[in-house]
Amino acid sequence: MNQPPVVEWTEADEPRSARWRSENGTPPPRRIVIADDRTKADDAYRAACEGTALLWRGDFHNARQLLTALARRIDRRPRKAPPADVTQAFHVHRAAQNHRARILGMLLVPLDATLAVPLHRAPDVREACARAYGPDEPAAGGAATGKAAGATASTDPTASLVSLRELLGLIGANEWRKKGVEIPALGGDRIHPHYGVFSPARGEYVDLVAEAPLPGEELAFDIGTGTGVLASVLARRGVRRVVATDQDPRALACARENTQRLGVAGQVDVIEADLFPAGRAPLIVCNPPWVPAKPTSPVEYAVYDPGNRMLYGFLSGLADHLTPDGEGWLILSDLAEHLGLRPRTELLDAFAEAGLTILGRLDITPRHPRARDTSDPLHVARAAEVTSLWRLGLADRADRIEAETP
Repeated sequence: MNQPPVVEWTEADEPRSARWRSENGTPPPRRIVIADDRTKADDAYRAACEGTALLWRGDFHNARQLLTALARRIDRRPRKAPPADVTQAFHVHRAAQNHRARILGMLLVPLDATLAVPLHRAPDVREACARAYGPDEPAAGGAATGKAAGATASTDPTASLVSLRELLGLIGANEWRKKGVEIPALGGDRIHPHYGVFSPARGEYVDLVAEAPLPGEELAFDIGTGTGVLASVLARRGVRRVVATDQDPRALACARENTQRLGVAGQVDVIEADLFPAGRAPLIVCNPPWVPAKPTSPVEYAVYDPGNRMLYGFLSGLADHLTPDGEGWLILSDLAEHLGLRPRTELLDAFAEAGLTILGRLDITPRHPRARDTSDPLHVARAAEVTSLWRLGLADRADRIEAETP
């Protein structure tokens, strides 16, 4: 197994080291200075822009205030008018997001061996950290939080450093996991997303699966199940057996927990697979990432699909897993088309090359606030977005039906 990355710095004229944690794969910072309640926001911002990370040794609430102050300084920088070309505007927007994340990620906090934050007024983050970092981590028991400010990080390899921005993300994700997301298509029952698993907060695509006419109720495959929301909707609609696949261990655990909570675990088999399980089914559903771009964090893999790998992998394998009269339901937004990243003709050509024909299509417009946010640099594309459920069948289906008709 690969050794976890280690970050090193000097503190009180002594060399220190700790495990480096970064869920999005950010490498350990090369330079670290100590910061505390006396650190000025302008000085911190200047250091972060120069690539120097700040290890916080003061009050936890003051660290959050400093993070907010850094964000304000990023946001008030003069901005150029977005490019007229929408594709270029998308790339500029992504670059700005990455720049913001890099600067804000330079404010670090320590975690001790129990995954507690040894800073004054720090919240209890042990449950959130243990859930995000995995079962190999120390249990969420042990030393209490809220140690005095000024404590130094241990050189014990179980101690670690993490960006405050990531830690706050872990805390927020854990609250969503506990609270859950209400799904109207499930009668108001809730889906509880795990950290790193895409939340079905945008529920339009779920409504499409709840409304499309079922080609049969015997068996369905749900490809890339994520939280298990679509598999659960199909089971609630009466599909007797649903095989839900995913490659991500977090998604597999999340889907199993949600199907159990919703009372459909007896109908849904959650298995690890790269796209398709073995065999054929009369209904195969897939909601791949919608935008062909490079993800920069684990959760973004549910949004960005480099080279359309999952989309075209699903389409190219669909004919080999559908029953002769079966349907493949592709749930896909056309946002990539409005951003100039994937033309509609390319998608239609992919259908034909995969030996598929279009049986029908259901459309729905987005309801999320960003679709109406005129200050968003991608507003024009978002306002025009439509999410579709493409009903796909084998290309020779029409010929077979005609041949079988007396």
